[in-house]
Amino acid sequence: MDRRGEASHRGRSSYRGRGWRGRGRGGGRPSPSPPSSTASPAALNPVPSLTPAVPVDDAAPIMGTCPDMCPARERAQRERLRDLAVLERVDGDPARTSLSLAVKKFCRTISSTNVLASDIRPLPVLQETMDYLLHLLDSSEHPFETIHDFIFDRTRSIRQDLSMQNIVNDQAVQIYEDAVTFHIRSHQRLSTSCQDSAASSLCYLNMEQLTKCLLSLYDMYHVLHKCDSHSKKEAEYYSFYVLLHLGCKIHKMIDSLSLWYGQLATPVRRSKEMIFARSLLRSELEP
Repeated sequence: MDRRGEASHRGRSSYRGRGWRGRGRGGGRPSPSPPSSTASPAALNPVPSLTPAVPVDDAAPIMGTCPDMCPARERAQRERLRDLAVLERVDGDPARTSLSLAVKKFCRTISSTNVLASDIRPLPVLQETMDYLLHLLDSSEHPFETIHDFIFDRTRSIRQDLSMQNIVNDQAVQIYEDAVTFHIRSHQRLSTSCQDSAASSLCYLNMEQLTKCLLSLYDMYHVLHKCDSHSKKEAEYYSFYVLLHLGCKIHKMIDSLSLWYGQLATPVRRSKEMIFARSLLRSELEP
């Protein structure tokens, strides 16, 4: 395995094995049917558990060796099929891309039992890919919806590669925190144009993935705690789940949120981020 592959599994707080499997490839809680454009974001998923997700299979995690943002095999195939996103094309040619533009697509039907290590990106490459995608978020060369669709799909692919390798460490947590940040920034941009049905659908799908990212991130936090490791941004990212309930008028969900809050670690509950989030929610609920 190359040095990148080795680096992805080093570190004091790294963890591999059967104890965690992220929700990046469709596992975890079932997705609900799309709500109306006025539905509360909190209705997308139930309150998260503070224990890690159970493994979905016993297959040994694969160790990725792909050195690029997109595997060579996929890159060649998508060039041949003219299946390149606008942001991946060289000089606008739908049949031509490059190492610096092509990013691996998310695949719904994939299993660790029939995938090649050369098609999976190790942790350092996944971080580089995430950094590249976040850089695109501020681009003004294309409509925001086009940029959002591209990053939306490619960040799911990053989470999928992490899940297939069963990597949980500080750097993997950083990648998930970056994914959450992307979905939050997208929500802010998309919500201003949610008047038409197409934009409303984008808002819903974005919020759905935001919630899934948060749930997987909380699972990872729990695993890292067992290794005596903590993210410096934990309190901030836990507070985001509280903020998702803004606009919620369902008392049962608010009660469930209160039970979840009571299980959080004391430093998180007392953090300025959590205090601020709860004060916003409380002020909204007051008659």
